Amino acid sequence: MIKLVFCCRRKPGMTREQFQKRWLEVHGPLVRKLRAELPMMKRYVQSHTLTGPVGDAGNDGLRAARGVKEPYDGITEVWFDCLEAMGGGGGEAARAAGQRLLEDEAEFIDFAESAVLVTEEREIF
Repeated sequence: MIKLVFCCRRKPGMTREQFQKRWLEVHGPLVRKLRAELPMMKRYVQSHTLTGPVGDAGNDGLRAARGVKEPYDGITEVWFDCLEAMGGGGGEAARAAGQRLLEDEAEFIDFAESAVLVTEEREIF
């Protein structure tokens, strides 16, 4: 199983709460709506960084212990059967759906401050 991992940062001027609300309530339903055009996507998950006193304290503690940068605002994970399925197939409908998702992401994601990578899961336990 191949997984695309997209570590997302919000556009400047948005709060984390605004970003996460937009991502969950607008983009998530759009992905679901376009699912038929993107059959190669086996699973789509949004992981939202915790906010508020407990979330911020936990993130700050982890950051300080490891000396790492500010946390991302969230992570998208999309599963595919194989690399070939990820990159091809679906025809014009899939390309149009992918373009529509990219255009929507541009409304709330700061691409220059985000990261995307293709992974293969290696389960340890």
